[in-house]
Amino acid sequence: MGDKPFLKSSGKWMISGAVVLALGFGGVGVFQAFQQQPNPANNDSKSASEKSSAISALGRIEPAGQVLQVGGPTGERVLQLLVKEGQQLEKGETIAFLESYPERQAEVKLAASRLLEAQNRFIAERELGKAQGQEARTRRNQAETPKMREIAAQDALVKQSKVEYEQAKITLKRYEFLQKAGAVSKQELDDRFLSFRSKQQQLNNAIATLAMLQEELQTNSNNARAQINRTKVGTLRSQAQIDLASAKSNLELAKARMTRTIIRAPNAGQILKVHIRQGEAIPAVSTSGSEVQKGIVEMGNTRQMYVVAEVYETDINQIQIGQLAKINSPVIKGEIEGTVDKIGLKIGKNDVVGTDPAANTDSRVVEVKVRLHNSIAVSGLTNLQVNVAIQTES
Repeated sequence: MGDKPFLKSSGKWMISGAVVLALGFGGVGVFQAFQQQPNPANNDSKSASEKSSAISALGRIEPAGQVLQVGGPTGERVLQLLVKEGQQLEKGETIAFLESYPERQAEVKLAASRLLEAQNRFIAERELGKAQGQEARTRRNQAETPKMREIAAQDALVKQSKVEYEQAKITLKRYEFLQKAGAVSKQELDDRFLSFRSKQQQLNNAIATLAMLQEELQTNSNNARAQINRTKVGTLRSQAQIDLASAKSNLELAKARMTRTIIRAPNAGQILKVHIRQGEAIPAVSTSGSEVQKGIVEMGNTRQMYVVAEVYETDINQIQIGQLAKINSPVIKGEIEGTVDKIGLKIGKNDVVGTDPAANTDSRVVEVKVRLHNSIAVSGLTNLQVNVAIQTES
């Protein structure tokens, strides 16, 4: 009897121990299970680390090459406007004609007419000069041809006289030998000597005459050549030549003046805004508060759009060419990606101001240009303020 309660009690303890062991093993499993569950705090820190790899900045959308203000001479009125907002233009296409265009066009026509007259006068004078030159050459030929014939005849006479002189010289020597030998008389030797002196004189005369004829020919040729040269120089320095050069200069000046009355597109692009209408005058460029007077039209290359991100000076050392950037705005559906294309070289004040009233409105920033991959989505949103996130780590 005394043992039974002990057994009963022991059984209860055994059951209690089993329950404790079971609970212990279960607790270990639960503990391990809790250890395997992801920690939300770790995820938050990881997300914060990933977010910190991007540089955030405010930016504005603008066309490639910025927005161009196409203007004209101050005070001129627009005679005819040929473009409208949204129109695409190629480089050099006409945007407008100014009021002075008809007058300048008339000046060009007048200058062109005077140039034609000067050209005709110059051609006539040039032909006259050619005729005078040909006449001078003809006179030279007429003077030279007979003289050259005379020189040729005299040259033949010199040659003949030289032969006769040589023969008379040989004969004289032979007679001198014969006279010494007593074969001929002194009178016969004297006759041969006189004949020799005569032939010598004839040769000298013929040579002198030939030299004189040659000198006359050279003088006549020089005179004729000088006359021809004077004719050429006279043609080149004529009043008609001077008038022609002056007329060309006047025409170029008139064309330059007319060009200023034609407003053309400096580059290919789209008309973003028309400021001056037909009949309105182009005002002087002035500043009124924060507003600056614009030109006739604004235009830009909207086929390729950029975002100008204003990156704080403390972050600029993390920005590199080629980095990926993501752009978003409440106006844009989804995100637009782009690539850092250019980093500014100077630090300035920010132009884009956010909506946060506590934001710093006098920050020192560097402009970073981001080339957008999809320009169509924002081609009509020039100057739109956007948020930019530049990925500094891959």
